[in-house]
Amino acid sequence: MRMRFRCGLSLFLVAAMAVVLCVGARAQQKPWPVRAVIVATFEIGADTGDTPGEFQLWAEREHLDEVVDFPGGVHPLRTNKDHTIIGMVSGTTLVNATASMMALGLDPRFDLTHAYFLINGIAGGDPQVTSLGSAVWADYAVNDVQRAIDPREAPKDWPYGIFPVGSAAPNTPASEPKAWFTSNLYPLNPKLTAWAFAQTKDLKLADDPSAAEFRAAFKEFPTAQRPPFVSVGATFASDTFWHGAIMTQYARDWVKLQSGGKATFATTEMEDSGFMNAIGRLNAMHRVDANRVMVLRTVSNFSEPRPGQTPLESITTPYKGMRLALESGYLCGSTVLDNILAHWM
Repeated sequence: MRMRFRCGLSLFLVAAMAVVLCVGARAQQKPWPVRAVIVATFEIGADTGDTPGEFQLWAEREHLDEVVDFPGGVHPLRTNKDHTIIGMVSGTTLVNATASMMALGLDPRFDLTHAYFLINGIAGGDPQVTSLGSAVWADYAVNDVQRAIDPREAPKDWPYGIFPVGSAAPNTPASEPKAWFTSNLYPLNPKLTAWAFAQTKDLKLADDPSAAEFRAAFKEFPTAQRPPFVSVGATFASDTFWHGAIMTQYARDWVKLQSGGKATFATTEMEDSGFMNAIGRLNAMHRVDANRVMVLRTVSNFSEPRPGQTPLESITTPYKGMRLALESGYLCGSTVLDNILAHWM
């Protein structure tokens, strides 16, 4: 009888402990109600305390002190003490951008349904429309699914060997849409983009003599000579790190063609159409709100060489506006982020 009692008591205690552990696990699994997600694409070394990449100023100045394991990503996440802001380093290129955003959006630890996303990174800038150290809020992200022929084998009257899938020459639209491919164009919420621009257009962005001297050589491009400023324009994402005057003209033409003349090429990078593709899918799954996404690109370099330089010399030279671009990104991005968090709903 005593043995039965002890055995029954042991079973009872085990069952009670299991219930406690189960309740505790459920409590831990309650998703954090995230208010803002900051997305950068790379960091040079550590997240804090050394030479900064895209993420470091955010990690340090927004006090993202808690490190969170992120098995589906390429870099641990960071969060503030209230768990209301998440910072993610996605990894560069379209494949990393898409996969990391999907991994974050599907992570059951986070409720992102009312979160604002701020995608912020450096970019090459078109000297026709922007300048070194400047900030550009994206109204469109444009992708580069395309056909290409080596220009040495292309028809002699072609400006370059790149043209749309479904067409037979550059700057001609596809004859019919492909069932396996929807679009190269990803519009951002125009009201949110306009609001972000309005919050930041009068900010005084940092400048330095070295960058000013570099910009001054672009005498055929008056806008390129301007001190850093804030604007709105399209960002063009490609896994090909292209460079040069011919490729810059291709980007201008491509953005116009893909947007039906609505967008103007401003910055070039390697991630944003991947981010937006993932956002679209997550939006359809009711995991995020696509209307709460902003893309802010800041100009670390121009997309074509300075007069007197070859494209090869230019593309292999360290960026003259790297630090300015990082500071402009944080100043403009944090101005908007602070406003959002103060009135979040």
